[in-house]
Amino acid sequence: MVRETGFYDLLGVSPKASLDEIKKAYRKLALKYHPDKNPNEGEKFKLISQAYDVLSDPKKRDLYDQGGEQAIKEGGMAGGESPMDIFNMFFGGGGRMQRERRGKNVVHQLGVTLEELYKGSTRKLGLQKNVICEKCDGYGGKKGTIEKCSTCKGRGVQVHVQQIGPGMIQQTQSMCSDCQGQGEKFNSKDRCKNCNGHKTERKKKILEVHIDKGMKDGQKITFHGEGDQEPGLEPGDVIIILDLKEHPVFQRHEDNLTMTMKIKLVEALCGFKKTIRTLDNRSLLVHSSPGQVIKPNDLKCIYNEGMPLYKDPCEKGLLIIKFEIEFPDNHWLPEHMRPDLERLLPARDHVMVTDDMEEVDLCEVDYDTQKRNYGGEAYDEDEGPRQGGVQCQTQ
Repeated sequence: MVRETGFYDLLGVSPKASLDEIKKAYRKLALKYHPDKNPNEGEKFKLISQAYDVLSDPKKRDLYDQGGEQAIKEGGMAGGESPMDIFNMFFGGGGRMQRERRGKNVVHQLGVTLEELYKGSTRKLGLQKNVICEKCDGYGGKKGTIEKCSTCKGRGVQVHVQQIGPGMIQQTQSMCSDCQGQGEKFNSKDRCKNCNGHKTERKKKILEVHIDKGMKDGQKITFHGEGDQEPGLEPGDVIIILDLKEHPVFQRHEDNLTMTMKIKLVEALCGFKKTIRTLDNRSLLVHSSPGQVIKPNDLKCIYNEGMPLYKDPCEKGLLIIKFEIEFPDNHWLPEHMRPDLERLLPARDHVMVTDDMEEVDLCEVDYDTQKRNYGGEAYDEDEGPRQGGVQCQTQ
């Protein structure tokens, strides 16, 4: 029996893919096919979201790996079905397949800023969803005129068998396109003109998404029962996944914020005062203690100025500052003033110079000149290089 891989194919990943690989693939596709960017790709986005909802849940994924999409729909032979019932469904025996008891969840990605996660926010999100048709009350047409679908024999699915090699066959199943998986349909004259027999119609729904302080990238916000409606089924959920946008100043690490601060050499040696604009638009005055020397890549922190803790926003993490020192340009100090500066700085190390030492110049690295001088030519070890070695420019 060949394992069904349709959901993996939708996300473009291998059946052996890790959860991180599945998440990464979903994010990339969701951004590409989201209805806000591609209004004509709503159905594609829905299929991608359905695949992600299954494969991101270990229990659902295991169920899908064992029995495919049909196993997901039936909840793993829910209702006491026997293996013979499954056999009959594949090969034409038995009755119609058991209906889903609950509709599919709909997953949407919502881009948020670091400021929104810091201060909290409320966003309005407009969604298109299926609702029960008002004209036919979800029946699909004139009552009493529905007929068994002749294409799928009332099963709602079509089974396709394909030979892929000697003694090997591949068996797949898909929803019946004539009856949309219902197993029954109306004649055109009896079909509901409002929903065209689909029993549902598209309506716009506005959801208010409350983003609490301290929420994190990838966190889910669930609206229970706000998914697509379908007759005889409990609606699924709408799941909003927060997608954090990059911030120009701060980076988040758990409940801490990190940033880089550039200071001049005089500030590193003699002290500094700097201001930081926080994510809630406050100004912090930061200064070094008298006599404190800040070195390149030093890390300092400010307590209780990081991210608010989720569900405990009065507590905050750390604001961690990494320092970069801006050194002056070459020849910034007049030559006659260098002895004065040297007297103020810690004494330099003394080097004992001997006659057998070879003095060399310290140059700027220039890889392009090096490549041109080498010219890519091979030479014998005894001959030595045919051209000069690395050229560099002294400053």
